Amino acid sequence: MADHHIDLLVIGAGASGSSVAFEAVQRGLSVALLDAGDIGGGTSCRSTKLLHGGVRYLELAFKTLDLAQLRLVREALLERSHWLQQAPFLARRLELALPTQQAWGQAYYRLGLGLYDALAGQRGIGHSRLLSQDMMRGALPQLKPCQGGVAYSDGQFDDARLNLLLALTAERRGATLRTRCRVVDLERGSGGRLNAAVSESASGLRERWCASAIVNATGIGADAIRLLADPSATPRMLTSRGSHIVLRQNLCPGGMGLLVPSTADGRVLFMLPFFGRTLVGTTDEACQEDAATRPSAEDESYLLNYVREWFPGLQQPEVSSAWAGGRPLLKPAGDGMNSSRVVREHEVETLPCGLVSVMGGKWTTCRPMALDTLAAVERQLDRSLPVTQPLALLGASEDHAGTMAALAQQRIQLEQLVPDGPQRPDQIQHLQSCFGLEALALISEADPRDREPLSTVIPLCKAEINHAIRMEHAGSATDVLARRCRLAMVDLEEARRLQPLVETCLNQTGAESVSTSPISHQLNP
Repeated sequence: MADHHIDLLVIGAGASGSSVAFEAVQRGLSVALLDAGDIGGGTSCRSTKLLHGGVRYLELAFKTLDLAQLRLVREALLERSHWLQQAPFLARRLELALPTQQAWGQAYYRLGLGLYDALAGQRGIGHSRLLSQDMMRGALPQLKPCQGGVAYSDGQFDDARLNLLLALTAERRGATLRTRCRVVDLERGSGGRLNAAVSESASGLRERWCASAIVNATGIGADAIRLLADPSATPRMLTSRGSHIVLRQNLCPGGMGLLVPSTADGRVLFMLPFFGRTLVGTTDEACQEDAATRPSAEDESYLLNYVREWFPGLQQPEVSSAWAGGRPLLKPAGDGMNSSRVVREHEVETLPCGLVSVMGGKWTTCRPMALDTLAAVERQLDRSLPVTQPLALLGASEDHAGTMAALAQQRIQLEQLVPDGPQRPDQIQHLQSCFGLEALALISEADPRDREPLSTVIPLCKAEINHAIRMEHAGSATDVLARRCRLAMVDLEEARRLQPLVETCLNQTGAESVSTSPISHQLNP
């Protein structure tokens, strides 16, 4: 069994684990990042695709006088701005409409969203504004009649790509990255503290990772690692399933999303523009961990009923894809609390054996979660970490202005390389939105035949498939078609059409495909 000696071992390559690795390499630590599946293959690729402060948390903060909710909103709003600046090719500003039926409702929401703007301070991305009936009809022409509404801004992003690029950027800086590599044992030294972990790959290869500090960043699976480290540890995690569907119909033709502020059972729903279709979500249902990634028939029916209620002319919506993800919530002090009321705060716990676990939180705040985790690691190492050496995300420049200028220049160059045809503008946009400033190198090095778009839904080309397998740790068709690009998240049937081609590419590159079962079964296992 091979031994590796590192400063920091991070278990779990989702948003929080990849962020820990990304921040750690900037501080000069030697890092290994392991995941039992694919990079971001769990909850982190199954979000509502929003970078947001959380409007509902703001409302809860005032209804319950809960300062924890208010702190969460403020922190998330600052982080929303951070990602829009650092990864402008992956994230964009999105305006959402909040409809009202009475004048007092419009005033109520305008006041609340004004506070939402104020909490963002100078990091705000746009002011909320009143919408008349005509403006609502213009933005959402099929929406049922309403008094008017209020529009506000949040961010929309590619969750799986951002997760992937955090991990790949850390790897490029020197981190060791392993996927399909499950931690099966944790070892203790003479003082009873953890000093190593044993991993097992999909092929059965075992490796020992001797580390000065070990971080558990496994999301809804955090308790399993905690119990592996200390069988007497009290379980802390509560899993809430969030289900989403994608409709073939485009209910947001003007590019403005819809927030349904309160359902009959007190939930919040989003209906968002998504690749010319409509993303609808999310439900909030407490469930067992093994049921977190399976949208139930009841969840889908629930979402469709609200689509019909708010868009009464659409009685036969067509679902082209669906997925679910388990939110990692910290257990409340009392039993029986509805998961929709649990604060989405995070906590960094250090067990007596030395295991550091980062738990709870949300996608938007993965960076503060990572920084708090490294503060705990610093205490484990009993030394101060070096000053951060700034590290641009793979595909970005050192600052927002530099990234935007370079993207504009690259767009001109891509015009000469991307196949001529009606899809050329969409293909250039797709390449840049996935790879940022790395798009030019990918396309220029590819055989011209491999640059041809393969789908009218998302103009993926064969060069991207080969790049995902060779350079991005993709080991299955689902990795390529659901996470390296989002085709399976938009249209399952179209992704299944391309699955044989992806399997052929996997075989040609010598990659060991982990599954050949239908992609739809993997997105909704």
